[in-house]
Amino acid sequence: MLKVWGRGTSSNVQKVRWLLDEAGIAHERLEVGGPYGGTRTDAYLAMNPNALVPTLQDGDFTLWESHAIVRYLANRHSLHDWYPADWQARADVERWMDWSQSLLGPALFGGFWGLIRTPQAERDPAAIRASGDKTGAALRVLEARLADRPWLCGERPTLAEITLGMHVYRWRELPWAQAGHEPAELPRLAGWFARLAQRPAFQRVVMIPIV
Repeated sequence: MLKVWGRGTSSNVQKVRWLLDEAGIAHERLEVGGPYGGTRTDAYLAMNPNALVPTLQDGDFTLWESHAIVRYLANRHSLHDWYPADWQARADVERWMDWSQSLLGPALFGGFWGLIRTPQAERDPAAIRASGDKTGAALRVLEARLADRPWLCGERPTLAEITLGMHVYRWRELPWAQAGHEPAELPRLAGWFARLAQRPAFQRVVMIPIV
């Protein structure tokens, strides 16, 4: 059976678990990382020298990096609805996967860390507001993208949603008002998120308290 190493509150672990849940692929998850520790043991570092989560074990094959893992799973299990076989459609999906790592995730990180992981007395409101502004600018790109389609790459969700959905959930859940930031009004993105929120796998894996 597949094994997924990583705590359930990690956004990168959630990408992997959400796809597995959507596809109904049996797996075992082992709690490591964050408050659970375990990522700096010799055994774990032999699997993932970065001491990060997630790590996937499929028999004698081990893989780390969340986007590499979801691509592998989509290929391994022929999940062509999520990861198209057509090379141009696939490139379109991969563009948004990469964009989530290079732009949206880094933009959101400062707000998440400042509002969730930093004691209130030590927070930097200016840095949090800057993160909110950068995140809003990035999300306006998604707002424009959704002008003529229900999902980022067409008529159905793909790995683009898998790698972006938890970021948008966190953006919506963060208490921005504590740093004097007012999130942008993005009605198309709100509709897209509402469609995601109707999916049972998204509810189970992603729509949990952020810590």
